[in-house]
Amino acid sequence: MARQAKAASYQLMKVSSDIKDRSLLEMASSIKQHASTILKANKRDIALLRKRKNISQAFVDRLRLNEERIGAMVQAVRDVAGARDPIGEVKRMWKRPNGLQIGKITVPIGVICIIYESRPNVTSDCAALTLKSSNAVILRGGSEALYSNSALYTAMKKGLKRAGELPEGTVNFIDTADREAVGYLLTLDEFIDAVIPRGGEGLIKAVAEQSRIPVIKHYKGVCHLYVDRFADCDMAEKICINAKVERPGVCNAIETLLVHKDKASIFLPRVIHALKRKKVEIRGCEKTRAIVSKGVKKATEEDWFTEYLDLILSVRVVNSSEAAITHINRYGSHHSDAIVTENIHEAMRFLQEVDSAAVYVNASTRFTDGGQFGLGAEIGISTDKLHARGPVGVDELTTYKYIVFGSGQIRT
Repeated sequence: MARQAKAASYQLMKVSSDIKDRSLLEMASSIKQHASTILKANKRDIALLRKRKNISQAFVDRLRLNEERIGAMVQAVRDVAGARDPIGEVKRMWKRPNGLQIGKITVPIGVICIIYESRPNVTSDCAALTLKSSNAVILRGGSEALYSNSALYTAMKKGLKRAGELPEGTVNFIDTADREAVGYLLTLDEFIDAVIPRGGEGLIKAVAEQSRIPVIKHYKGVCHLYVDRFADCDMAEKICINAKVERPGVCNAIETLLVHKDKASIFLPRVIHALKRKKVEIRGCEKTRAIVSKGVKKATEEDWFTEYLDLILSVRVVNSSEAAITHINRYGSHHSDAIVTENIHEAMRFLQEVDSAAVYVNASTRFTDGGQFGLGAEIGISTDKLHARGPVGVDELTTYKYIVFGSGQIRT
């Protein structure tokens, strides 16, 4: 499969934008046409998942499909088809004193292997984004979504076959839950150019440790909201509830709330009350528990590092903005962090000093998403600094090469 994908990647370098877009539209139509089959497969996955022990509702929610979510998947593929083609863009062109004209243009990475968990929409999003950026892809979803992903892949392949204009091996799917398949894939550096793991901390660490191939990591989302002493309490509460409760099982939901000591006695009682009404478990520092003594568990050192992906929130009172920033840079995962403040100096300091892929002023971290940023669908949120950072869309699935035009020059 990897060998075939490599051969396809060379053919994809010369496929036109029109062919790619027609293929994507056929793929979207086929997903829509086979929605009932995909939903049946998804119900089978969920039934098997519920038999496992200690499975959270948030985890089930990430796996569950319905007509609305399939509709969103179809629209995401169509949106990718309608986006600009990133391949062949001239980033820069210059002329040297010896007459050489040198250009820098975008090209595909080649073959990308994507290893992911839970959400079936990742299957269609990744296939669409890699196709649009002229990359061949090998998809390997988690065992908990095997039937959903298989049904979705079958539908996508039917659409691509109907279009009939792409090389065999453009989109590939590993249809086994055997973990040895992942270990073997990660040794195929002769054929695979990049690996993108998307899932829990354990998966990403395992891939990064085992891979012979460069890895673009979608690491865990330990995201923070800092309520500054100059914050508007109404705004802060609204943002906090959204960032924690709207969809707790995703990587851009906050896991820790930091509150300036001058605001804590005013803000904490009201926000904790509101969070409890939404069934959020609170784990607080000693200062938090002194302000709100009832129903707040004691936070441990481990809590500050933890991505709960559930209705659990750690809360800490800090003495200053400097302390908040220090906490975020130490315990966070460099994903998404926000400040609520009416003070422009505090806002700008936070933006400058917090070392994360996305940093917000007076807005929910839930916006860290390719679609919400206006970038279209995305494979994930990279917490690396190389080769991509933040939402990984079509632009981040490209690299570049230099093209040089001469008129007989030789180096002396």
